[in-house]
Amino acid sequence: MSLKKVKEAAEMLKSRFSFNPKAGLILGSGLGDLAEELDDAVVFPYEDIPHFPISTVAGHKGQLVAGLLEGVPVLAMQGRFHFYEGYSMQDVTFPVRVMHEAGCESLIVTNACGAMNTEFSPGDLMIITDHINFTGANPLIGKNTEEFGPRFPDMSRAYDEGLVVHALDTASSLSIDVQQGIYAAVSGPSYMAGAELKMLQTCGADTVGMSTVPETIAAKHMGMNVLGISCITDMAVPGETDGITHEEVMKTAAAAKPVFKKLVRGILGQSSKETWEKERTNL
Repeated sequence: MSLKKVKEAAEMLKSRFSFNPKAGLILGSGLGDLAEELDDAVVFPYEDIPHFPISTVAGHKGQLVAGLLEGVPVLAMQGRFHFYEGYSMQDVTFPVRVMHEAGCESLIVTNACGAMNTEFSPGDLMIITDHINFTGANPLIGKNTEEFGPRFPDMSRAYDEGLVVHALDTASSLSIDVQQGIYAAVSGPSYMAGAELKMLQTCGADTVGMSTVPETIAAKHMGMNVLGISCITDMAVPGETDGITHEEVMKTAAAAKPVFKKLVRGILGQSSKETWEKERTNL
């Protein structure tokens, strides 16, 4: 990935707002409305940001919003990019590189997903504790850019344990029931066959989706703190699923939005300034 392109995109963004963003937000399918609640917001359509891809999926508005959420300066993506859209993994993770270069030291990444854990239900929110990469690709394949991070970054704690505890404590204080679990990423765009779901379930995955893991890998490569939140939109239990459509996913995600927004606001609002800061050793 071109460091020059990352810097050009970040410089354009920084020239349009005066604060120093601390956290990046990637808002998944049906969850992008939260970005419209930022204070002192500056909106950047993706097509106006140098070298940015263009989102093509329904439910992804396709713009980046800079502003304050619960007093925390953030950059929020209304819609992400997916491997299945034909983008390379480097394209998919380009915005994460840009957000880090613009100042973000932490990343909250969200998604809509299916649940294989029978104790979960549609509409539940799950704090991601770990992931399984079944996409068949990795955004770090190719020549390593040392300015971003090391050739072989450690992923044994991909999701920051302190942020996970903070998210769980925040949910409890707000009387929001949340799940915890492992998210499996697949390439998509087809939904999983029954045998594939059984394989993922056997491997220990609680949920399955088509995003999040590439962005997490890129963020950890650069030393960012990562918190993952999944919105469970359907049950993907082997032998029991009757099929699912994208429209149904969007409908369930929309119904869960009020609780999702309350949780994210709480996570940001009940944190200290230091929660979103980390010594930057790369860029």
